[in-house]
Amino acid sequence: MPGVKATPENPIEMLAVVALLRDLPEHGLLRGEAGTVVEHLSPTVVEVEFVDADGRTRAMAEVAAEDLLVLHLNPIPQVA
Repeated sequence: MPGVKATPENPIEMLAVVALLRDLPEHGLLRGEAGTVVEHLSPTVVEVEFVDADGRTRAMAEVAAEDLLVLHLNPIPQVA
């Protein structure tokens, strides 16, 4: 799954799927966990929602853009 490191020059879009580049132990989150950007708090900080397998929010975290990798999910074509 290709990704792009977020920077102030390469801002993160709202609702982008991102992965953590470092652990956030204060939120119980580990490097590599994926979440969704739900708010821009500043040019370099976003709020990310992390959900469990049932879609329930398990953590909301303020994360520096430099600690995120923007994931680009390519849909798999349907075979008829």
